[in-house]
Amino acid sequence: MLVGTVVGNVWSSVKDPTLEGLRLLVIQPFTMGSETAETVVAVDPLGAGVAERVLVVFRRAARHCIGKGQDVGFQTAVSAIIDRMEFADGRTIGPLAAEATSDPRRGPGPRLPLASGAP
Repeated sequence: MLVGTVVGNVWSSVKDPTLEGLRLLVIQPFTMGSETAETVVAVDPLGAGVAERVLVVFRRAARHCIGKGQDVGFQTAVSAIIDRMEFADGRTIGPLAAEATSDPRRGPGPRLPLASGAP
């Protein structure tokens, strides 16, 4: 598992038939310090939007989230959209990449609608 931020979408007109109808996102892993240039592509059965923080699972757990059992050509999936993370040092990270606060009393913010025209 990893926590990451959605940084983009992937569109493909030619793909494995088991991926038909599945939404693909580009996700940058969350780090406690400097940003990373690494990204992963994950199937998104939940409807996460760009800049939202998500929990990504791999292999069997991903196939379970995608809902096609063993019959899917993908092994990475978004399993949760994160409302808030709290760390031992008192830092709180909000649901969007732009939201970070040291106030642990702050609750989760509102979900943003998906951009119109997005698949």
